[in-house]
Amino acid sequence: MVKRIIWSKIAHNDRLAILDYWITRTKSATYSKKLNQIFINISKLISKYPNIGKKTDIDNIRFKIIKDYLFTYRETSDTIEILTIWDSRQDPKKFEKIIKKEDTPME
Repeated sequence: MVKRIIWSKIAHNDRLAILDYWITRTKSATYSKKLNQIFINISKLISKYPNIGKKTDIDNIRFKIIKDYLFTYRETSDTIEILTIWDSRQDPKKFEKIIKKEDTPME
């Protein structure tokens, strides 16, 4: 069963920041478009196969590695909530704080 995808505000902002970064860095939108398509494709894959990601220490939260990014999500009975898209080259302690903050029941 394919589950509905919900993007959290943090994940949405992460995605925009990553895409903007690559537009600025490469002076072109080509790589950002490709990366965005990868993000879309992986969210669709996760909606079909929610257990594809690696479990975290927090219940119901998993992540999938995509290039240098951790695509973090939570599964409910009928949805997949994308929590963050984290650049794995950053400080892991900051990532832990964000995930623990996101470890609250969805509305």
